[in-house]
Amino acid sequence: MFDGETAAQSFPICPVTLGKDLSVRDVIRTGAAPLAKISTMTQVPAETLAWLDEATQDIPAWAAVMPKDADNRPIDWQWVAGLDLISGVGAARDLDFSAPLDENVDIVSLLRADYATRRALEGILSMTVRTFMGDFERAIASFRLPRALAYANRRLNDEIALLIEAGKRRELWNVETRSSGGTTVPVLSPAGAWPQGQPMHDIQDQSLHINEERRAISKEQLDQQAAAARDTSRATTQAPVQHGNSEWRRTYLPGRAVDTVLGIDLETTGINPWRSYIIDAGFERMNMRSTLPLDAVQSAIYTEPYYAFEDAYDQARLQFGVPRRCALADHTFIRELTGIDVNSLADNGMLPFDEWPAAQRSLLRRLTEQPYVAHNATFEHKYFQFNVEGYAEAYRDGHIVIIDTLPMSQYWDKGSVPSEDHPHGDNTLDAYAKRQGALPEDHNERHLGLEDAHIMLVAMKHHLDELKAESGGPWDAQGRFGIGGKQCRTRH
Repeated sequence: MFDGETAAQSFPICPVTLGKDLSVRDVIRTGAAPLAKISTMTQVPAETLAWLDEATQDIPAWAAVMPKDADNRPIDWQWVAGLDLISGVGAARDLDFSAPLDENVDIVSLLRADYATRRALEGILSMTVRTFMGDFERAIASFRLPRALAYANRRLNDEIALLIEAGKRRELWNVETRSSGGTTVPVLSPAGAWPQGQPMHDIQDQSLHINEERRAISKEQLDQQAAAARDTSRATTQAPVQHGNSEWRRTYLPGRAVDTVLGIDLETTGINPWRSYIIDAGFERMNMRSTLPLDAVQSAIYTEPYYAFEDAYDQARLQFGVPRRCALADHTFIRELTGIDVNSLADNGMLPFDEWPAAQRSLLRRLTEQPYVAHNATFEHKYFQFNVEGYAEAYRDGHIVIIDTLPMSQYWDKGSVPSEDHPHGDNTLDAYAKRQGALPEDHNERHLGLEDAHIMLVAMKHHLDELKAESGGPWDAQGRFGIGGKQCRTRH
């Protein structure tokens, strides 16, 4: 489906070699058995991954405009340049996790080292979008370095999960989970084999605390920018940009002239684009105003028989693989939510999306041909930025228009009534689709890409028809002319 390149193609193996940073040998206790060869080699041509090394050529440009990370710490760009992004940046990258680890492997030291590396990488990644989008002089021509660091960080995150599981099997610790602000972390507590009295704080996942600190730093920086903007506005009479409310979502609302759109939905192994993989993508087109094109192809590939076409066409369902280490981890939640067995995706003949350039090129072409629509579109947008070659550049240059049905539900749907559980109204895709007659009341959102994209577009079309009849939404006094949606304006 993607430009003639099939996932089942047989590729020569790209060998994995040990990099310059911390290796497993640095943290193996004296008398350890010989290390097993890694069994997680990447099944893609070596030239396919060459871009990871080439991305480090962009470091001087990034270093010139981004001296500090999201923790407000100076970035050690020399350290970044020394990372082996192809072989892996984890301390345990040459261990075979498909079998129990040798008892002499120092899991604690490996985990401690990996957490430190992940914090450094994610501190950099957290600043890249803001820096890239604010680079009006175009000193940074490409977003490939952040994509490369995200590629390495995903595989590092897989390693962390497997180290935690290995420690649990060795009865070093028990594992519970804690969630806050959309982030879920493992919390370790001592088990029978843990040395009595030895603290565990340095091997606890600090993501929740780190995220809070970064939000505080970001708020302080935005407040400083707002203060500077107020000073400027006194001289220019222009109002400064306001931060800290949800009104920014209105920029994603459609305009009166919106017509042909591409609806898209992603299923992933998590919610963080630097830690998780895209495993399922579904998309289709629909015309909001004009009739179905005469050459439109409608494919009955929905999993549910009660899904009617409703003028949708060009349906496509795409599934991707995951690295073998990702497939070794526990993905029970994803299987129960979507029906997708992540543990089988390393051997399904499909490449991981971030290792499939042809798939990325084909998807980017579709995303630039017309506005694309997603529900809570910032989710898809972030995954595209850190996975699709050329997407961030195309977005910055104004070639991509994004429409979001979530603010349509929030601002224009009278049925979205605030409640104790939903202070701003129930604006989930499931609730919005049911209110707009796109999903039967006795059925639920499928959490599969194509099916969710379909009910989203049907709901959008029903809703726009209703709003036009009532002179509401885009057709009220504050409505937008044109296509609407979020689009970067190029600077001349």
